[in-house]
Amino acid sequence: MNEQLPDSAARREGVTVSSPAGVDTSTGAAPVALAPALRPATREELTALPLEVAPRLLGGILTVTIDGQRAAVRITEVEAYHGKGTGPVPDPGSHARMGYTKRNATMWGEPGHLYVYLSHGIHSCANVVCGPEGEAGGILLRAGEVVEGLELARARRPAARTDRELARGPGRLGDALGLRHALHDGIDVVDSTPFGGAVVSLQMRDEPLAEVASGPRVGIAGVAGTDAFPWRFWIPGDRTVSPFRWGRGAAEAAASARLSPGDPGR
Repeated sequence: MNEQLPDSAARREGVTVSSPAGVDTSTGAAPVALAPALRPATREELTALPLEVAPRLLGGILTVTIDGQRAAVRITEVEAYHGKGTGPVPDPGSHARMGYTKRNATMWGEPGHLYVYLSHGIHSCANVVCGPEGEAGGILLRAGEVVEGLELARARRPAARTDRELARGPGRLGDALGLRHALHDGIDVVDSTPFGGAVVSLQMRDEPLAEVASGPRVGIAGVAGTDAFPWRFWIPGDRTVSPFRWGRGAAEAAASARLSPGDPGR
């Protein structure tokens, strides 16, 4: 799967490109390039289930200030994760699928905080906690465009060959912003209270994006990484969106699900 597939090819790969309600795309005219209206995220709107909030984070801005140095990313790709008992569909791909643990404790807390976890023992990945307190849910910030603090992000990510790669992937995004597990796990993005030497704020768009693409989550094992869970959302055609890859056993699970019980190839 590729984030820049045309609509016809995208749909063959289990990708859906949709226009949120209230957005008129029937004219075919090129959009006028205006800076979107942004506003601070509220605790109330983040109390909704992650699957509802996730596409609304696209185009928003996450800003992190550490020791007076500020970096910000425009969010271009996210993934929703529900917890045990969060929403009508159990999520076998969630860190909270087996219940409360010391590692995932932040997911079970008040919405509007960052759940920052360590991936592969190296990279700090950030999730915006969403959903009712005590039910566990989050939205992984998979990719973004650095829109402030470019030199700072470059210094933090010297391996990036181009600026579009600075925050192209969840670990890279965390590194570019200077977020660290466990120092910043639990930091509040709504009240922007200083925590672990950092201040973080989240701004969201007043109006939804004209188009949002959705498809299976990246690198998630088994059925949780198939189009049975099309809980990855991204801005179509944005060059900072990360490439898709199957998780362990996910491609096989997806192929098996496409065969009906009466299919002779089963």
